[in-house]
Amino acid sequence: MSPRRELEGERVAMVERMIVAPVVGVFRPLGVETGATVSVGEIVGVVEGPGTREPVRSAFDGVVMGVLAHSGERMRVGQPVAWMRVA
Repeated sequence: MSPRRELEGERVAMVERMIVAPVVGVFRPLGVETGATVSVGEIVGVVEGPGTREPVRSAFDGVVMGVLAHSGERMRVGQPVAWMRVA
């Protein structure tokens, strides 16, 4: 049997990340736009549910490449809110 060959792309370091909704509810952006630089923990919006309001925070430092969720959009847990590029 031949030695294991390294698969193409197996060692690729991804520089794109997603900011995702933490809970179910309606998304409300807080002014973060494409091209904005965000830091770890920065709030980019909120998800509102019946009697609740949960902040949507970035888990990474980077630049917002696109906001994927619209104001008033119903979100699921883990649904992408914004796409960003990290350093």
